[in-house]
Amino acid sequence: MSYTALYRKFRPVTFDEVKGQEHIVQTLQNQISANRIGHAYLFCGTRGTGKTSVAKIFARAVNCEHPVMGSPCNECDTCRAILQNRAMNVIEIDAASNNGVDNIRQIREEIQYAPSNGRYTVYIIDEVHMLSIGAFNALLKTLEEPPSYVVFILATTEPHKIPITILSRCQRYDFKRISIDTIAERLKELTQKESIQVEERALRYVAKAADGSMRDALSLLDQCIAFYLGQNLTYENVLDVLGAVDQEIFSRLTRSIISGNTVESIQIFDEMMMQGREPGQFVNDFIWYLRNLMLVKTSDGAPEDFIDASLERLESLKKEAEMVEIHIIMRYIRVLSELSGQMKYSSQKRVLIEIALIKLNQPSMEQDTASLQNRIALLEQKIEQRPVVVSEKQKPAQNKPPKQKKVWEQAIPEDVQMVANNWNKVQRFVPQPYRQFLSRARFSVKGENTLLIVFDENSATAYGACNKAEVVEMINSIISDEIKKQVRVELKLLENNQNFNDYYQEVISHINMNVEEEDF
Repeated sequence: MSYTALYRKFRPVTFDEVKGQEHIVQTLQNQISANRIGHAYLFCGTRGTGKTSVAKIFARAVNCEHPVMGSPCNECDTCRAILQNRAMNVIEIDAASNNGVDNIRQIREEIQYAPSNGRYTVYIIDEVHMLSIGAFNALLKTLEEPPSYVVFILATTEPHKIPITILSRCQRYDFKRISIDTIAERLKELTQKESIQVEERALRYVAKAADGSMRDALSLLDQCIAFYLGQNLTYENVLDVLGAVDQEIFSRLTRSIISGNTVESIQIFDEMMMQGREPGQFVNDFIWYLRNLMLVKTSDGAPEDFIDASLERLESLKKEAEMVEIHIIMRYIRVLSELSGQMKYSSQKRVLIEIALIKLNQPSMEQDTASLQNRIALLEQKIEQRPVVVSEKQKPAQNKPPKQKKVWEQAIPEDVQMVANNWNKVQRFVPQPYRQFLSRARFSVKGENTLLIVFDENSATAYGACNKAEVVEMINSIISDEIKKQVRVELKLLENNQNFNDYYQEVISHINMNVEEEDF
């Protein structure tokens, strides 16, 4: 006897075997038990979620001679005939290849005759959205005035393509994507029946790769079992067969991108390609990894509640989350999502991925706000990591007393006004990146001799970088050396959509950044 694929061998034959669609199963069972069977149903949902399986179970249940709690017994002559595709009163139609007006007219002619066996004639029309406009119009008349013994079950993955006149005459049921836990539990149950040794971690990865589709999960598992026939199916085996990448690789890649190490990122990706990994799967898995990183970064509670990862992996994600800001993670996801769309139409997938990795490492290639913030973060990181080198000239002489700091007299408000008006003369002596940060500020006067530098909430990063004791002291010293008077400097950050003009009086309407050389 020829081999039967797992998704066919373990196709549900009763409502109890349908997983992940309890809300639909319960409703249909109640209708059958109460004899409140409708004349037209529309089953919507992504591939492999059980639409056709539930339709076939429903067709047997409404014709079953001895139904049990709304489910077919699968023992009576009618149930066995339908299971063996011998019944004349359950007709399956593929609308993708039978989408013309003549096909629907044939149905209209056939439904004039009552079924010879069973109570109902059930038409299961799969991929109904593929019908032509003329076919939909022909079907509409049948749905308006159907015979009492006819039931239509329309199944589709794209309900938005179905005319509203058809939708309004059907009971609509939306099939959900099946959760990873549900799929993994079903796979474990089936592998035990088949006496297949498999790691639970491997089953969970197959369940995740199936993207909510039970049929896809069974097909992927079948593929892995066939490759390692007779062997214990491990997590590493599944990664090899599916062309996936271990999470440890993504951790290394993420850290290299955060540090801006383009060469290392390209090398890691090159290792993956040499191992035969599939480029599209690589990008999708990396996006999912960054999604987990984003949730860890933004979660206040326990991230393990909504992230499918081991405790060891969660600890690694938490460490990486501390190394990068949330807006930078979102930029990474945006770049990779755009890449995923481009790869569908390109024959040079590897080149596109390498370009995207360079973009992630070098935000200067893009001009949007997220990229600018990424560049600032990299600059801050480099400044913090740069060692302090003290030259011989800078070393204080052992026998010389330390140089006394000059004490200037207090500035008056007019002096503060002059500093603000000629800020470009001051900022020439401010090193980068603080010069760039301070260019976003506005100026006000506080008290008699305090220059107030105010940042809006969109410049929180610049404020955080400058609002340090050593930076403020540096600005104070530069100003005092220029005007020969002591001016105090304070930094403020507007929060919660505060308006500058509601809190502060601007000392100048505009800072001229191009003033010619002019002494104070």
